[in-house]
Amino acid sequence: MRFAPWQLLVVAAMLKACATTPLVDPSARRLSADAIDDAVPRAEPLSKYGNPPSYVVEGKTYRTLRNSRDFSEQGVASWYGADFHGKRTSSGESYDMYAMTAAHRVLPLPSYLEVTNTENGRRAVVRVNDRGPFRKDRVLDLSYAAAVKLGVVENGTAQVRLRALTPGADEDEPAAADDAFFIQVGAFSNEPNALRMRERLLRGTLASPVQVSRVVHDDKPFYRVRVGPVANREAVRILLARLEHMGIADTHIIVE
Repeated sequence: MRFAPWQLLVVAAMLKACATTPLVDPSARRLSADAIDDAVPRAEPLSKYGNPPSYVVEGKTYRTLRNSRDFSEQGVASWYGADFHGKRTSSGESYDMYAMTAAHRVLPLPSYLEVTNTENGRRAVVRVNDRGPFRKDRVLDLSYAAAVKLGVVENGTAQVRLRALTPGADEDEPAAADDAFFIQVGAFSNEPNALRMRERLLRGTLASPVQVSRVVHDDKPFYRVRVGPVANREAVRILLARLEHMGIADTHIIVE
């Protein structure tokens, strides 16, 4: 039987989802949850792979969504790691176990989710670029990095709550009362460089606090430069525009 490219990718995802808790290759980089930045939602065109109107796996038909607006879901998340690192995802991209990504059965590829581990309260933002998992008791497959950030690696699975983030829509909503937004503009191994970045930012027109914090990762200290806290997503968008005007575009949004 001849398969279309997207069908081959779905079959690959199906095989991936049949695995139980994967083992991390001993050679894989050790990650610190505090040093992992969320994926940053941005408007992207749909992938030409992995977005058929519907597809069938093990006799079950899945109908893909054309947009993720107002999408929410609860259930069990699992994760996949070294065995799939570098292999093709359903979107046609290579799977990077160190990126903040995830697999979902019906969400558009790509799309963005805020994932909350309801067992420990940790939250993360991931970019959905793959299909799966196809076990009935699971709703999401996390990358290794996302699983580390959410505290899922050790147990292999966790109860989660999913909320889609739609650039231009959800970003306009105010943050919850206990949320704090920060924009990380850099991480330096040398503290004087971090302080120089802080001074550069303070000379600008950001009108927001700039913090330098010391973090230890793999027994090595580095210094994060963050702007914030910021009250809501509208303020985040304004700050990002000001940073870009200052020539600082490589930023990450952090929710704490």
